[in-house]
Amino acid sequence: MKHIYKFILLSIILTVTSCEEYTDITPKGALVIENASEFHEMVALPNRGYPINNFQYLVDDQWMREFYVIGQTPNINTINFTFDESADRVSLMKGSSFYNQAYSYINRWNTIISLVDDSKGDGATKQLAKAEAKIYRAYDHFLLVNTYAKAYDAETAATDGGICIMDKFDLEAQPAKSSVAKVYDFIQKDIEDALPYLKETPEVYHPSLAFAYAFKAKVHLFKKEIAEARMAAEKSLSYNDEIFDLVAYNQQGGLDAYSVPAEDNVEVLSYMYMTGYNELNYAYSYIISPELKELFGDNDARLNMFFNTTSTTFLDAGSNTAYWNVRYNKFFYPTVGMKTTEVYLMLAECYARENNFSEAIDILNQLREKRILSGAVNLEVPATRKETMELVVNERRKELLFGFHRFFDLKRLNTEAEYAKTITRVFPIVNQTVPQETYTLRPNSRLYIIPFPLSALNQNPKLTLNTNETVPF
Repeated sequence: MKHIYKFILLSIILTVTSCEEYTDITPKGALVIENASEFHEMVALPNRGYPINNFQYLVDDQWMREFYVIGQTPNINTINFTFDESADRVSLMKGSSFYNQAYSYINRWNTIISLVDDSKGDGATKQLAKAEAKIYRAYDHFLLVNTYAKAYDAETAATDGGICIMDKFDLEAQPAKSSVAKVYDFIQKDIEDALPYLKETPEVYHPSLAFAYAFKAKVHLFKKEIAEARMAAEKSLSYNDEIFDLVAYNQQGGLDAYSVPAEDNVEVLSYMYMTGYNELNYAYSYIISPELKELFGDNDARLNMFFNTTSTTFLDAGSNTAYWNVRYNKFFYPTVGMKTTEVYLMLAECYARENNFSEAIDILNQLREKRILSGAVNLEVPATRKETMELVVNERRKELLFGFHRFFDLKRLNTEAEYAKTITRVFPIVNQTVPQETYTLRPNSRLYIIPFPLSALNQNPKLTLNTNETVPF
């Protein structure tokens, strides 16, 4: 046995201040890890969290209360909300919980991948532990590159600045930033390496084949590899095609009748959170825009059951906004992980892009049957791809709430002139003591590329911004 590994399984403290320091580990209550089964247990991380506060307002779906903006000292939230390209974002981004946590998790996966082969135990368990760690390592790199770099564009990805790839457990690592293309190549290789060894029905908190193929479909879709995305989505649905029926749930009494924790939501493909196990418990932080509220209409279970549209405690009266109003232990709604309905929507987008409009709308209607409480459920089949794509994208906005979804969707769709969107935000709506202004977010705005935190830039001179902003040192 070459190594004795000391880690604490569920409370490893990972200190991450830059790419090159991602492997700093401070054990708390160290536990010796010697067996492959123990490395496999390390994959399970029940409270994995991905905060979105660095970019949550760079979308057309979320909103801020007026007194958090008017008269306030500029901060990253107000800068993003008002689409202010002139502001010094870099100086304000001293640190980032999302950046730190994502690289912390990657460190965990690299620990497993690099060390499990020297542990005791059978080869199959070692292969499984490595495969599960690789699929999660790929997922974390995917989140990072889509936050801190340009969206994948086949024409420019080879030269577009990306992120640091962390591919091994190495305390002396001093990585350089890789291009967007190289990061995607790394992600796709990890996925393909993992797929042969993953299980259809693993233990809770371990990745399933349904999740792995859903993620594979997502990566292909973001690269516009449509045929491959469609096949991967179909493969994922062959393992899990369940849709939680909100219409039936409403008829049975909904939230007042019984709770639906994560383990009881049949749509969930991966257990991960924005805020931890108490997901979405801070209602005032998750206000949807008037535009999204109008998009829901009057008979959508997702709005009617889960949002408050009238409270003056958490809303500006007359703003036509709404806030998430469900206690975390009453209904688990995946935000940063993946779920089956996202797979259906990816499949619908693939059909739309392949000009199979009827097939795309059939999928949307299959979902809407479980979401629309009354009135017209079925959408009619449009005559054009652009119209069909608009329906798919609108359904994504209503189904894939919060998290990364809309931010990533805007970035990737903005690379195509046919689907690019200039967002306009008129603000304030209610307050009449300050002039009302129209704020604009252009499809090619540098705001869509989040600056690396100063803590990382300061520690690693090889890490440079992916925008034309300047660093204050």
